[in-house]
Amino acid sequence: MAEKKVVFVAFAIEDARIRDMIKGQSLHTDSPFEYVDMSVKEAYDDEWKKKVRTRILRSDGVLVIVSKNSLKSSGQKWEIQCAKEEKKKIRGIWAYKDDRTDLAGVNTMVWTWDNIANWIDSL
Repeated sequence: MAEKKVVFVAFAIEDARIRDMIKGQSLHTDSPFEYVDMSVKEAYDDEWKKKVRTRILRSDGVLVIVSKNSLKSSGQKWEIQCAKEEKKKIRGIWAYKDDRTDLAGVNTMVWTWDNIANWIDSL
């Protein structure tokens, strides 16, 4: 089996439950990626930014959980900007069926495991 990819998940704190669902999926043996919880609990200070940048640098790509909460999440916006600066592949998934929020500069797809797996395979 090929080495599993490391994916950084950028999300608004209000969408932590969705992040947990992705984490749960990665525990299945046929999952194409390894989930490493890279969320940082501290406030968005310089130390937090250094830790996040290091984690993004170690990742093969950045998966963005997109919802209306994303529009107000300064931390998530910073993570996306950091990923762009580090030239990481970024892909969004919509967190909820009835929420099709558009984030500028993030190509967003419907959340299916096949969509996520195909994107991760492309990294």
